[in-house]
Amino acid sequence: MISQYGTGVVLKSLFVEGVTLVLVFTFINTEWLRYMIVGALCIATILLLNFFRDPERSTPQGNNIVVSPADGKVVLVKVVFEPEYLNQEAVQVSIFMSPLNVHVNRLPVSGKVGYFKHVQGDYLVAFNEKSSERNEQTVIGIENNNGKILFKQIAGAVARRIVADLTLGQEVRMGERFGMIKFGSRVDVIMPNVIQLKVKLDDRVVGGETILATFS
Repeated sequence: MISQYGTGVVLKSLFVEGVTLVLVFTFINTEWLRYMIVGALCIATILLLNFFRDPERSTPQGNNIVVSPADGKVVLVKVVFEPEYLNQEAVQVSIFMSPLNVHVNRLPVSGKVGYFKHVQGDYLVAFNEKSSERNEQTVIGIENNNGKILFKQIAGAVARRIVADLTLGQEVRMGERFGMIKFGSRVDVIMPNVIQLKVKLDDRVVGGETILATFS
């Protein structure tokens, strides 16, 4: 299935590729050049469809768990002080999404959206630790009976488009799709330090399925 956040891009790209094929077979008579262009267009189409794929996920059940909002690799686990929403010492888990990962983002917990802010910034490579503070990002806070968590969609060197289909006060459910970062990037999840962490550095996680932590 193709993500709703990428349908427009995919359709436009397929149209351009179709027009290109017509022009190639109309004006180019060299057979090897035709095959080379067609091959390049096929590869581009496969990569595009792979990037915007949106597989179904089975979200675990539980009121005290935090699931990964993204597919990728855990590149950072550290203790931080979070002053924007939690206003306390917290644990940050950073997940790097390569261009080959699924890029649809899912909600890490159920609750109410209590914080939402889009921040303009730089476009450092997403696995750079400073990207969490300096890069363009969308910052989202959710509150439920267990407390508050904050998570960030962070743009990278290639990713220049963040989609977050949420509003303040909205009631949300863990595992639901809420947006994506187009063309590779990173997600930070910042949780109160009372949580029990279930992942470690270099672990591979699956959005909407992998349990990052549990509340005590």
